[in-house]
Amino acid sequence: MGTARWRCVIFDLDGTVADTIGLIIACYRHALKTVLGVEPDPQEVRSWIGRTLQDSFAAHWPEHVDELIEVYRAWNRAHTPTMVTAFPGMAELLADLAAAGIASGTATSKGREVAVRTLAVAGLDLPVTVAADDTSSHKPAPEPLLLAQERLGMTGVPTVYVGDALGDIQAARAAGMDAIAVTWGAGEPDALVAAAPTALASTVDELRALLLN
Repeated sequence: MGTARWRCVIFDLDGTVADTIGLIIACYRHALKTVLGVEPDPQEVRSWIGRTLQDSFAAHWPEHVDELIEVYRAWNRAHTPTMVTAFPGMAELLADLAAAGIASGTATSKGREVAVRTLAVAGLDLPVTVAADDTSSHKPAPEPLLLAQERLGMTGVPTVYVGDALGDIQAARAAGMDAIAVTWGAGEPDALVAAAPTALASTVDELRALLLN
């Protein structure tokens, strides 16, 4: 496998290790239709992925945040078992990182309970290192990534954050970490390239080559 460039790899969850994009868009649309009778544009909803529910709803409907989150989460719980999968090859990549002695974990904007359930349904052996509940600031702020690095015992160790959204790249840069942008999630490939990540991966095999060679 050669010598790994990074001894610590922190992953985003949605659209990076687990294919949750369809579920998230459906949850947002269901919550807004049920609570407000609003039919949001799917492309706009896609741009919210990577933010906390609190931040996404508060930006548009601050007086309805609690009700929207409650309806969103209920629909999410009901449909996660049938709408979430791992991206092909991701489980094997995580196992190979562990075998190579590379520390890995997640820093996600999901709540911890939902994140744990998502990874379990996807069959991915990856700890929820930092969830939305753990910090007062969220991506693109650096705090979630820095806390994940600390909890993994890797403060000061060369670290890369892997994500599918602009906020992931911005958070990595703010945390002083390298960033790998993946193109199979919510982000637009051209926008990801323009954000100048350390590297870009279009397939899990390309990501494997970056992390293990």
